[in-house]
Amino acid sequence: MTASPVAALTARAQDVSSEIVTDILTLVRHETGSYDLPALATGRDLLRELAVHRLGRPDHEHRHPGGDCGDTLTLTYTGTAPGHVALVGHYDTVWPTGTLAGWEHPQASGDGRDKLSGPGIFDMKTGLAQGIWSLKLARESGVPVPTVTFLFNGDEEIGSLSSRPVIEEVARKADVTLVLEPTAHGAVKTGRKGTGIFEVTVTGVEAHAGLAPQDGASAITALSEFVVAAAGVAAPDKGTTINTGLIKGGTATNVVAGWATASVDIRVGSQAEQDRVDAELDAIDVSDPRVRVKVDHAWNRPPMTLNAASAPLLDLARQVAREQGRQELPTAAVGGASDANFVAALGLPVLCGMGAVGDGAHAQGEFVYPDTVPAQTALVAGLLARLADPLRG
Repeated sequence: MTASPVAALTARAQDVSSEIVTDILTLVRHETGSYDLPALATGRDLLRELAVHRLGRPDHEHRHPGGDCGDTLTLTYTGTAPGHVALVGHYDTVWPTGTLAGWEHPQASGDGRDKLSGPGIFDMKTGLAQGIWSLKLARESGVPVPTVTFLFNGDEEIGSLSSRPVIEEVARKADVTLVLEPTAHGAVKTGRKGTGIFEVTVTGVEAHAGLAPQDGASAITALSEFVVAAAGVAAPDKGTTINTGLIKGGTATNVVAGWATASVDIRVGSQAEQDRVDAELDAIDVSDPRVRVKVDHAWNRPPMTLNAASAPLLDLARQVAREQGRQELPTAAVGGASDANFVAALGLPVLCGMGAVGDGAHAQGEFVYPDTVPAQTALVAGLLARLADPLRG
């Protein structure tokens, strides 16, 4: 019996798994913290060289300058069929340059499975290498393949401040978008919370804390009232969390504080909750009328849900997974956000979490299971083969 194309792709991915892992480790060994522009530029060029080495020169490429952020690189490889797929991933990490030297590698799993560890290996350099290899495997299999546009951005971890319009433009031109972020323990991510980083600025009245405290109006006291009230706006049962992570204020211990600021991380699961949080934070009053409170509503990413356009894409991914021999391809809704949020908000088909299987994102010792690399690579390769024709909802 002749093996199915997906089974053949999976077997081939297993044969070259050591090469895929080599590419993953090559990317990990070059640190690309979000705020180190020279390191990001080198990492961007390394990623391009890897794509060219495995796939040849792209038919179209463009570097979109990021300004104070890492650049966004788009590489388009023309296919042999009408479809067009965007493969999206970020090459920046949360880890500052120098982290690798002191990295502590985790022990093997209790079940004896090997782990590969390093800054950014899970989030999300494994996904980048797997994405490149998925197109390589699909092309070498001889099946019709769609046009593929890779989008590699260097600012996802700090909000995709410069890359968002490029992501949206690429997604609009493609039939579907696959985001190569890590899985949720093997599950595809079909739901992500919307995120906001609100800046709260409080202006009070300075006075001598010993001689004339009554003449002052403490910005710090008022900000403390605001922070407590803001925490009460959270609704964990609805997926809404509010965390004040940073506070600054005042000039000296013997001065009634004339200023104070706070940075507040907000996560919501729906547009309705986003609207509610906006309204309730604006309605918070502080006890001293002489104090002014200004809230900058900086929503970074809209909530992501499985929209109608994405449901057929999920069905297709599940078909490919079954042909690989998997019993199921689970889905998950997670608290973190990604660039998939932008695509879903446009009503376009997108799946996220198509990358690594492992754990520990943003944590010392983040890791991937190397024995999952072939199947994950082949899953995306199989999807590319199925998307040679435009997806019909």
